[in-house]
Amino acid sequence: MFTLTVNGQSHLVDVPEQMPLLWVLRDHLNLVGTKYGCGVAQCGACTVHVGGNPTRSCQLTIGDVGTRAVVTIEGIGDAPNGAKIQKAWLEASVPQCGYCQAGQIMSATALLNSTPQPDDSDIDAAMAGNLCRCGTYIRVRQAIKNAAAKPA
Repeated sequence: MFTLTVNGQSHLVDVPEQMPLLWVLRDHLNLVGTKYGCGVAQCGACTVHVGGNPTRSCQLTIGDVGTRAVVTIEGIGDAPNGAKIQKAWLEASVPQCGYCQAGQIMSATALLNSTPQPDDSDIDAAMAGNLCRCGTYIRVRQAIKNAAAKPA
């Protein structure tokens, strides 16, 4: 049994210690916004925040989460930078197929949390692990810049 705090709510889950956080979120908590992409932490589709840091949930086991709080795409809009990023995403028409967008938004929010006024190299570094098969990288960059320009 594990007690997991997700999006500010406590959950008791009875799962094996080695189960990836991704499957706990999707299959046991019905938080399906976080996507399975590659399963080897290379595409970024499964990115969530664990203890405030962007983390690939497909490779982090529930046993390794510990007491750190988890925030998913379903809860990121409750944070000021998360709300700014989500709004900027829509204004810049970033989503195309949408599959990678949850992970992209989670990484972009973490970037603004750590670097409120990112330049192109900051954006490139923060977003490098998030793949988009539709190639919306230019719109992703613009959305991040737009969100950074808005007051908190």
